[in-house]
Order: sequence, then C-alpha cells, then structure tokens
Amino acid sequence: MARVGARGFSTYVSAAVDRQIQRDLLEELLQEKEAEIGPPTPEVEQWAAEIFRDAESMAAHEEVARSQGEDTGPQRHAHKAD
Repeated sequence: MARVGARGFSTYVSAAVDRQIQRDLLEELLQEKEAEIGPPTPEVEQWAAEIFRDAESMAAHEEVARSQGEDTGPQRHAHKAD
C-alpha cells in the first residue's frame, strides 16, 4: 500500500490484472501460432530477444528521465472517447 496509497490500491490492482490478461492472451496466441507453423528458429528467437532488450532499455531510460522531471515525449495512454 505504501507504493500507491489507500485510494490508489484498486487502480493498481486493476492495472495489474489488465497486464496479466494481456500476457495470458499473448501466450495463447503464441501457442496457437507455434502449433500452426512450428517453433521459432534460433535466428528469430535471437532477434526477438534483442528487440525486448532494446525496449526494456528504452523504458528504463524513460523512467529515469521522468523521475528527474524531463519530458520524454508523447505518452502512450489509451484515451476514452467522450
């Protein structure tokens, strides 16, 4: 609760559940595709690992910049239509 405060707890939990659902759906899709076309080649696995490392590095740099009050560019948030 120290991370989010009493009022932010349900939002925090809801976001965590949403992330887990997205991961579960992605895992299901990956399993379906692997059943259809076979497992990825070592080259594809290496390429994907590089992409994920780059994305994690970018996210870490953006988080540091935000914590220092720097503008990190457009934020990627879904907006609900009125």
